[in-house]
Order: sequence, then structure tokens, then C-alpha cells
Amino acid sequence: MTKTAIIPDKDALARVGATVRKRLEADPKVYKIPTEKAEIYAIGKFLTGAECTRLQRMIDVVAQPSKLFDTDYSSGFRTSYSGNVDSRDPFIQGISRRIDDLLGMKAECGETIQGQRYMAGQQFKAHNDWFYTDQDYWKVERKRGGQRSWTTMAFLNPVEKGGQTQFTDIGINIDPKPGVLLMWNNSLPDGSPNPATIHAGMPVEEGVKYIITKWYRTRRWT
Repeated sequence: MTKTAIIPDKDALARVGATVRKRLEADPKVYKIPTEKAEIYAIGKFLTGAECTRLQRMIDVVAQPSKLFDTDYSSGFRTSYSGNVDSRDPFIQGISRRIDDLLGMKAECGETIQGQRYMAGQQFKAHNDWFYTDQDYWKVERKRGGQRSWTTMAFLNPVEKGGQTQFTDIGINIDPKPGVLLMWNNSLPDGSPNPATIHAGMPVEEGVKYIITKWYRTRRWT
């Protein structure tokens, strides 16, 4: 008889998923992306034009070659520039609280907002946001707040050409529309990782693309 694989944080992920799902589906401003493979939601005009412009300037200040846990920038897997914005800034705190409130998440479970900038030719190849618990980095992340539950991503500017967020397994492309906040559950309803949430930041062909991302953990993030 084979043993059932133990999935860290599975029960917590199921609880968080159910709570956020109920809240988002009760909000008339939020719409669900039509797919049965994953829970993906969006809300338009979450950020104003002035907020988007201010965030872009803040990203320019902190942007450095993007890092991954086990892949070097030179590999070409993730070629954007990114950086965490100042979580102590009242402007950032206000936006962060709005995202928390929209999802009904505890502020302590949210990671610092990360800004990302993609110039022409830059991309982020297909990846999942949840952690692979068989990798060495999980030993650290487990103590820093556990598995990632929900991802939120806001688009900050129009892109001349390219730069869509592509859910590769589902087969949908989402154009970067300024002010839109995209949200998805990285788990299935039972709390196990959802492989269908694999997604890519498609190459920017013309212009530049700015986004912010905030991830949530199952426990207090440190």
C-alpha cells in the first residue's frame, strides 16, 4: 500500500481559498475569468491613473535584475527588473490595505509589494507562484510564512505591443490594462497546489510594462 503524499499547509490553503472565494464572489465589482481549471478573478479601475504613475516612478527607483530561488538572471528565464517597494511608505500601506480588504486577508500574511518593469524583449517564462516543497529553499520559506495561497497583480500602464499575462495551461492571455487588479488562487479547493495556475509574462515587443505583485502566505510572513 502506498502512503498518501503529505502536502504542507494543505488544510490552511483550503480554508483560505474558501474564505477569499466567498468574499470575491459576493463583490459585484469583481468578475471571474471563465475557466474551470483555476480560480482567477479581476477588478477594473482598482488603481487610479495617478496611483499607477506614482507606482511606476517608485519601481524605477528600486528596480534591479529580477531574481529566482534557483535560476540565475543570465539564464534568460526571468529577464525583467524588479524590487520591493517601501512597505513603510503611507502611500504603499494604503494600497496594500485595499488589497487585503478586497480579499479579506490578514495584513500579516501578505508579502511586501513587489514592483516589476519589463522593457522591450524582456519576459518571465512559464512558472508557478507556489513553492516546490521538495526544494531546498522550502526549508526557509516554511519558516517565513509557509506556502503561498493567493497572488494579486496590478497592471500600471498600457503596453504598445506584447506583455500579456498568459496562463499557459488554461490557454488564456490577459492584456495589461492600467488599473486592473488580477487575483488567483494558487491552490485547488482541497488545498493542493494547482498546476493550472502556471503562467508567463509574455515578452514585451514594443514599449514598457509595469506591474505590482503581492503574494499571500498561509501564516504570518516574516
